[in-house]
Amino acid sequence: MGDEIPDEDPIVLFDGVCNLCNGFVQFLVPRDTEEQFYFASLQSEVGTQLLADHGLPTDELESIVLIEGDDCYVKSDAVIRIATILGGIYALLAPFRVVPRSIRDGLYDFVAANRYRMFGKKEQCLMPTGDVQERFLE
Repeated sequence: MGDEIPDEDPIVLFDGVCNLCNGFVQFLVPRDTEEQFYFASLQSEVGTQLLADHGLPTDELESIVLIEGDDCYVKSDAVIRIATILGGIYALLAPFRVVPRSIRDGLYDFVAANRYRMFGKKEQCLMPTGDVQERFLE
């Protein structure tokens, strides 16, 4: 696994024991054909460090987080930004930025609060294999 934290490349932080979050990462990896994204679990040392560096809570965050240079996106903003970076058909999510954040994040929070019940929970974090392994940060 990678051991240096990229400065400018987008890094997706995710709940490593959440089936929905792992599914999102597994959806994202093959669609990231330009291999732009790096990944780290919220529970990892790298994830905790990045959260702290960006002034986010390190113990209670229930969200996908996108770190992009000095910028940080959480919840629905992170999903929309990830889709925009992916481009193609996924960029069609970009106009949802005009929907008030309170509405977008309300829906996001509902899913996040119920994600373990709806999608289950893993005993341990996702362990990547193959070529994608070097894009996962420890």
